[in-house]
Amino acid sequence: MAKVVVVGVAGRMGSLVKASVEAEDGLEFCAGYDVDNVSELDADAPAADLVIDFSQPAALPHVAAYVKRTGASLVSGTTGLSAEDLEQLRSLGQGARVVWSSNYSLGVAVLRRLAAEAAKALETWDIEIVETHHKMKADAPSGTAVALLKAVDPDETCTVVHGREGIVGARPAREIGMHALRGGTVAGTHEVHFFGNDEEVTLVHRAASRQIFVAGAVACGKRLLGAEPGFYTFDELMF
Repeated sequence: MAKVVVVGVAGRMGSLVKASVEAEDGLEFCAGYDVDNVSELDADAPAADLVIDFSQPAALPHVAAYVKRTGASLVSGTTGLSAEDLEQLRSLGQGARVVWSSNYSLGVAVLRRLAAEAAKALETWDIEIVETHHKMKADAPSGTAVALLKAVDPDETCTVVHGREGIVGARPAREIGMHALRGGTVAGTHEVHFFGNDEEVTLVHRAASRQIFVAGAVACGKRLLGAEPGFYTFDELMF
């Protein structure tokens, strides 16, 4: 029975992860941490086999210290991380099993692949990315939207604009618009629009609930426990 620590346990995702771990064969929930006590991971928390973290970037130093101390595997779904934060996660993979993804949905993983293929085939078309989330989401654009941007522009040759206002003039070539909508209780919708002359292709993923992300994260965690130490992507573990 693998012991699991959940970080961000008081949040929407964290509470669902806790419930799923408790119901999952082969996993045992042993402790939960949040903003008020995450510093306990530095020295006082007992060793576990797996950490699932859906918290805030500020918790990362404490999570990293725990992984280094215990050798626990880490599934991180925290978004809003800086380039330095992501590098810290990659470096943890030198001695532990680590996976980070902005989205643990299998459908979104397929959307990224489809968007990348469409961008290659429609290289002269205009691209816009639109994401919609609930009104409580703290970061914008979403981590998934950023991943979609990387999928359609892997070499970062395009200019990215976050919304438009005023007299912006004609749309230049090699520009990608990123748009973040917030409201209500939307679990997550992501759209990638490709605009050509007299035609349009749109790829869309809609999440009906957060449970799809929870299921993917828990499945990732179970696979990670049997993997070699290293830093993994969601696609590497699940496909």
